[in-house]
Amino acid sequence: MIDEENQPESETPKEESESPELGKKYRFIEDLPGVGPATSQKLRDLGYHTVESLAMATARELEPVGVSEKKAFQIIEAARSAIGISFVRADELYKMRQTVLRLTTGSKAVDKMVDGGLETQTITEFYGEYGSGKSQFCHQLCVNVQLPPERGGLSGSALYVDTENTFRLERIIQMSKHLGLDPEKVVKNIIYAEAFTSDHQMFLLENADEIIKENNIKLLIVDSLTAHFRSEYIGREMLATRQQRLNKHMHKLISLARAFNAVAVVTNQVMAKPDQFFGDATHPIGGHIVGHTSHTRIYLRRASHGPVRIARLVSSPYLPEGEEILKVTENGIEDVTEEEKANKVRGR
Repeated sequence: MIDEENQPESETPKEESESPELGKKYRFIEDLPGVGPATSQKLRDLGYHTVESLAMATARELEPVGVSEKKAFQIIEAARSAIGISFVRADELYKMRQTVLRLTTGSKAVDKMVDGGLETQTITEFYGEYGSGKSQFCHQLCVNVQLPPERGGLSGSALYVDTENTFRLERIIQMSKHLGLDPEKVVKNIIYAEAFTSDHQMFLLENADEIIKENNIKLLIVDSLTAHFRSEYIGREMLATRQQRLNKHMHKLISLARAFNAVAVVTNQVMAKPDQFFGDATHPIGGHIVGHTSHTRIYLRRASHGPVRIARLVSSPYLPEGEEILKVTENGIEDVTEEEKANKVRGR
């Protein structure tokens, strides 16, 4: 049996030479014009399991499939037409922005700082020193995402990529009980994978689209983003390669977040700059690549004592810088009392 992509030009199916029908829905990649069984299998081998992931691809990324550049453009165009990627007026964009959802952090103060919660279709980065509460936020978000919208959740599941072996089910159970959720149901809605190398970490995301679609994933977590890259790419001569791979990894993450209307969260390690004599010498790893790709950056640090943490909004596309106080307790992420705020101010 001859696959349709190997037929002579004169025998090419009619729909392949025509523009894809605007707004037509394609459920599976095999439904796309010009994608036969052999091509679909090669696409799946590359990590493209859904129409949504193909819509975010580039023609160059489809080169290993063995199709021409023209045909790659046609496949991508058909996928994009199915999910509505096109030029729009600003007023239409405003209406489309209404589909953006928000996920509560567990702290009303932090939610207010980020305009109501973490946005879907964007990347939020938490960075700070060890023990500042980055992974605690990730655990709390895994529980919060399962809450109904009226309680600040998204009624969805979470995908957790762990690179430092910091994920603990015990914390999930504690946080679930505090919110009145059934821990057994909560843990079933968390899809977990441990990444052992940077290549493995990238592979997990590149093959996550089908899992995201099948499990109604509304939260994507990479904890931490830079740990493996930092340990494997050592020295200035490896810097360019490391940054290129980090860039590709983060663009895959934002592609998934946009395609499935999910919240994407990454945690990041920090480094100290000993030559900086004024201000805070703590800076996030990853340089400009991570800085440009993360839409919202939140810097976490410990207070002088106790469970109190300080969250500072460092950058956002439209929000001003801000700082709020919270605490990490056995119950999870919580707001501090007025008394604790006063103690924190005196301890500065």
